[in-house]
Amino acid sequence: METATAALKTKTMYQQMDDIFDSIIWGDLARTYFEKSASWFYNKMKGIDGNGKPTQFSYEERIQLKGALCDLADRIRRAADTIET
Repeated sequence: METATAALKTKTMYQQMDDIFDSIIWGDLARTYFEKSASWFYNKMKGIDGNGKPTQFSYEERIQLKGALCDLADRIRRAADTIET
């Protein structure tokens, strides 16, 4: 388990979100949930800031991102539930 945790810490958030990356408008998520620009968010996702220096989400920002994705998932589920079959 410790090895898996260490491997996750070395991956960028972009790599961790690979499965859903193309399905979300991340710039909208950045503005809605972080009140930040799309470029700020993409830099954090890729792990390199605008000056080419390493960057990452802080602990608080990771919690905020997790909450944003959970909220978005809940909103999608509610929308899906309104579809009559």
